[in-house]
Amino acid sequence: MSRNCLRASTRILLLSCLLVAACGSVPTLITKSAAVPDGVNFTGMWQTRPDPAADRLSDNQAPGDGLILSRRSRDARRGRNNSDRSVQVFLEFGQSLKITQTRYGLFISYDRSVVEEFTFGENRVVSIGPIEAQRASGWEGNAFVVETLDEGGSLLSESWRFDAGGDVLVRNIRISKGDKELVSRQQIFDRQ
Repeated sequence: MSRNCLRASTRILLLSCLLVAACGSVPTLITKSAAVPDGVNFTGMWQTRPDPAADRLSDNQAPGDGLILSRRSRDARRGRNNSDRSVQVFLEFGQSLKITQTRYGLFISYDRSVVEEFTFGENRVVSIGPIEAQRASGWEGNAFVVETLDEGGSLLSESWRFDAGGDVLVRNIRISKGDKELVSRQQIFDRQ
């Protein structure tokens, strides 16, 4: 084998190793259970409790990041490169929710305008316009969990669970990147 061939083979081997190592560091989502826990059905009309800090997030983000983007603001930003936290475009809010739970999934209508559909046990690519992310949704104990991971490694985690015997629905929202928590918020909904 010639010296040039050996050098080329060595370079290819090193590049292959680097590629494999880089791919191994990309976070992955674990598929959640598709089995609905006994006695858990979120179907109904829900109204958010008034929250004086409704537009504020936790203190874990940089100055100027204190607000979650409204749907209108997110629509305006879709054309721009916002890879740092493009996962935010998958986050919906509303004052009133209509939830329909079937044997296979949840349909959540936010303020009668935006409907999100989640399939129990799914793990697939979802997209809004040009922004794609990996999504896994399903059950962890009695909580319904949705995790959305964007190409930049930001993770949106949402969990929904009952409190107060089923008359209160608690939604926990967290956006993180690696070990750093960027956004943390809890919403509480009362059954109507």
